[in-house]
Amino acid sequence: MTQNPFTAMLTAQRNALERTQTLTHDSLEAQQSTIRAFGEFLDRTKELTESNAELSQGTIHASLDALEASMPEEAADFDDLRELVDDGFESGTEAQLATLEAISETLSEAEAASEEVSASYAEVVDTSFDAFLDAHEQVERNVAAVADTVDDATTEFDVSA
Repeated sequence: MTQNPFTAMLTAQRNALERTQTLTHDSLEAQQSTIRAFGEFLDRTKELTESNAELSQGTIHASLDALEASMPEEAADFDDLRELVDDGFESGTEAQLATLEAISETLSEAEAASEEVSASYAEVVDTSFDAFLDAHEQVERNVAAVADTVDDATTEFDVSA
C-alpha cells in the first residue's frame, strides 16, 4: 500500500476510534466499581453503627456506675435509667441498621440492573464501533487504491514530452 497524506490521517482516526471504544468500556467498568464500592461502604457503615452504639452504651453505663458508686448506698436506683439507656440504644441501632439494610438492598437491585444495562450498552457500542471500523477500513482501501492509481498514472505520464 502506498503511503499518502490520507494514510496517516486514516490511521490516526482508527486509533482514536479504538481508544474511544476502550475508554467507553473503562468508563462502564468504573461505574460498576463505584456501585460495588458504595455497597462495601454500606456494609462497613453497618459494622461501625453497631460498634459505635456498643461503645456509647458502655460509656454511659460506666458513667452511671461511677455516679452510683459515688453516692451513699441506697441513695438512688439507677437500674431503670440503665434499662432506659439500653432500650434507647437498641431501638436506635435497630432503626439505623434497618435503614442501612433497605439502602443496601436497593443498591444491590440497582447494581444488578446497572450491570445488565451496561452489558447491553457495551454490546451496542462494540457493534457500532465494529461496523464503523469496518467501513473505515473500506475507506482506507479505497483511498489507497485511488492513491495507487494516481501514482501509476503520474508515473506513466511523461512530463518531458
